Amino acid sequence: MEKIDPPEYRRLCGYAFDPSLSAQLDTAYFNHLIFKVRWKDYERPGPVGEYLEVMDIDPTSKTCYQPVDLQDINIIAKDGLPPSEINPQFHQQMVYAVAMTTIQNFEKALGRWILWSPRIYYNNGVTESEYVQRLRIYPHAFRDANAYYHPEKKAILFGYFPAIPDNLGTQLTGRIVFTCLSHDIITHELTHAIIDGINTRLIDASSPDSLAFHEAFADIVALFQHFTFPEIIKSQIAKTRGDLQSQNSLGELAQQFGKAMGNCGSLRDAIGGINPETGLWEPKIPDPLEFPRTLEPHARGAILVAAIFDSFIRIYKRKIADLYRIATQGTGILPAGEIHPDLINRFANEASITAQQILNICIRALDYCPPVDLTFGDYLRSIITADYDLFPDDEDHYRVGFIEAFRKRGIYPEGVKNLSVESLRWPKVHDECRKNKKELKLIETLTGWLKEFQGRSDYFGNRKDAYELMGQFRSFLHKKISDKFFEYPEFLKLTGIIVNPNRARQFNIDINSKMNIAKFSVRSLAFNRKVDSGGKNINHVVLSLTQTRKVIDKTSKDENAFIKFRGGCTLIFDLDSSKLLYSIKKDITDKHRLAVKVDYIKSQSETTEGSAFTNAFKMTGFYSPFVSIHNSKQ
Repeated sequence: MEKIDPPEYRRLCGYAFDPSLSAQLDTAYFNHLIFKVRWKDYERPGPVGEYLEVMDIDPTSKTCYQPVDLQDINIIAKDGLPPSEINPQFHQQMVYAVAMTTIQNFEKALGRWILWSPRIYYNNGVTESEYVQRLRIYPHAFRDANAYYHPEKKAILFGYFPAIPDNLGTQLTGRIVFTCLSHDIITHELTHAIIDGINTRLIDASSPDSLAFHEAFADIVALFQHFTFPEIIKSQIAKTRGDLQSQNSLGELAQQFGKAMGNCGSLRDAIGGINPETGLWEPKIPDPLEFPRTLEPHARGAILVAAIFDSFIRIYKRKIADLYRIATQGTGILPAGEIHPDLINRFANEASITAQQILNICIRALDYCPPVDLTFGDYLRSIITADYDLFPDDEDHYRVGFIEAFRKRGIYPEGVKNLSVESLRWPKVHDECRKNKKELKLIETLTGWLKEFQGRSDYFGNRKDAYELMGQFRSFLHKKISDKFFEYPEFLKLTGIIVNPNRARQFNIDINSKMNIAKFSVRSLAFNRKVDSGGKNINHVVLSLTQTRKVIDKTSKDENAFIKFRGGCTLIFDLDSSKLLYSIKKDITDKHRLAVKVDYIKSQSETTEGSAFTNAFKMTGFYSPFVSIHNSKQ
């Protein structure tokens, strides 16, 4: 008998939003859907796969639930277990299916495997790192209205709690709400873990934007991932008659969670909310003065989410303008009654394509961000640059849509002359700079090392091979940079970090006594393979370098108190042309940025970097910043 290859995807049932919508007549028909998870990523019951390991232990009830076996022929035949609020095996299936869907979206956009941040430990005073193959997921980790990613445990922990709705018409008081059954919460927490694997420094509490960006970006991914499901898009377009800016389920996040906590509506809403005085839903009006005075991470992050969603809405409306003119016969007003199913399908197709492109742009921009002190303005520049590199023509004006949405909310990058696309793109390493022979030699040397390694990267057999080989190459690069660029002042100009120990001592940067160089870190290395708008393969290398200096805190009574101030750069190389394209840096000697950091630390009443955050995040004897910012009681 001829051998039959296994299917490409495993089909698994799940909730499109959360269980609450399955109990409402007008939403139940689209709230159950099928997640398509790569077949080969599943290895054994749990589920346990290449990326994830679901551990269903409930310490509160002292119960260890039987793991679901997705290879069971009866489960396969039914597209997985049916959605259920009371079946823990379905809970396991739900978190696995949604988490894997999120991972697949990231890998498609970035053009590489997703790797979790390594486990760090100390061996005889030497910092070591350990490969983490699987992120652990605990569906029933604790009894509380919370869920969070734990960087040290390399795990996501989901809580459950009794509902306290604002009115009995929404759901039963005391009903147990499981955060592991919310698509938005699962995606949100998984995104935190992915960002931590890409750049662990993005969680540093260096400015009001740092924690807010983590929260906002996780919401953006959760929000736009809904648009990958055709059933949901069609239902909401039919409900809103094509106007996705009006109230609809797509713009809301964690609906059941928010209602169960006694809130009117969802936990966070990207486009509007319930007016507490009238009880009616109202769209948000952009206020450019709101951003500078909003500091709480969720509230500040919501402004970024609103800007991204606004850009999507404007682009979507522009793309369906011709269809709308035809349907309204040029009046701009649709006839009364339900709109035609064919028009719904056309609207849905444009919404899906636009949303997927927005999501891809937002994810790709992560590689174009500076490795430290990321601001919302920096992120806008990263969005514009990342999109320009793949789609220079931009016929649908995505970039203009982003710029306008940010401007309306008062989000402006520093150091730009105006808000044109040309000004906002990160500057390329100009040909004029290459006239300096030392700088030219520096760039050619770096590119040569990367080009040489590219051949080895073609033979990555799996994620562990990629992790180990890139780790070896980071060590190789660190040694080469230390040896070759020791006396190059151009290296500081290019990267924003200092290698020379004499210069480093002037800025209180620690010295590696064995190598007699300033301490710095080759923080990350990634090889990306993408396809541009013309179908051409693009091979980029993203390399980040970081460095830390200690600044005496003159306001503290403790003479030994200091603030840690970080600098560094993201270097993006095009291996096909053997060119360094961008050096996106935060200079370690930048006086203005240091002053901003000091002011922020003072505003948090800290005497050493992160102390207030650390104290707030220390709960039950362990550390996780996401415990605090996800605490529903705050």
